[in-house]
Amino acid sequence: MRYTDFSIIVELMEETGRQIMAWRDDAKYRKMHSEADFKTEADRSAHDFICAGLALLFPGVEIISEESLVHDSTRPDVYWLIDPIDGTASWYNGFDGFVTQTAYIEHGVPLFGIVHAPVSKKTWTATQGGGAHLNGRPLSMLMPHERLIVTDNTCIPHGVLQDIMAQLLVTGYFESGSLGLKSVLVADGTADLFVKDVCVRDWDLAPAAVILKEVGGQLSLADGTPYVFDGAFEKTEGFIVARDVELMSRALCALAHSKRGRGRPANDVCQ
Repeated sequence: MRYTDFSIIVELMEETGRQIMAWRDDAKYRKMHSEADFKTEADRSAHDFICAGLALLFPGVEIISEESLVHDSTRPDVYWLIDPIDGTASWYNGFDGFVTQTAYIEHGVPLFGIVHAPVSKKTWTATQGGGAHLNGRPLSMLMPHERLIVTDNTCIPHGVLQDIMAQLLVTGYFESGSLGLKSVLVADGTADLFVKDVCVRDWDLAPAAVILKEVGGQLSLADGTPYVFDGAFEKTEGFIVARDVELMSRALCALAHSKRGRGRPANDVCQ
């Protein structure tokens, strides 16, 4: 598929964002269809809207969504992977930190990714080998530097992240919402490190993975192994997003120390 075709996805996702914003105060869309997973009618409706658009623009290409009924570990060779609303709790509770996002994947490799934040009207995009952009402006390659800003979704760091921040020379903390959003905040240089020691699913990170790769950012499972978009969609190990290789190494080591301190298994990734 020609990369130039992907430019039309920006309009689709930004229109999805406008729809999501319009639904925030509508009881119909705020209705929960799965309280355990915090899923609303807005998630379903955004799924339907994106799928209809992708099917029209790219007929014959399969679509897998967070909202799909079945997530088979046997994946098609070519498909779209979408997260209609990443950060539904933020959307529901009136916070800014939610996005709508999608990635185009061929043979296990994300080739195009888009993350759109409706409140801030920011759209991050990237194509493999074509660079990354924020609202159409090229993003610079990430470089090592002394500043170390960590991002997470709570007002005060806690748990494993608090342990990691105590070990590293952290200079700041940036509160944000969805997993995809925090990942692209590392990609655009707003933050430097994002660590999550919880289960993650591929639709949370696939769009951001393309953007990170194009600026030299790093994405790894929390046990130090590469994050691959293959097999099961759910990864239980957690993950780390870092601006560069050296910071990734330091974060992996700090996470391992934290796990040991909490009496949990940890790979020996410290040099």
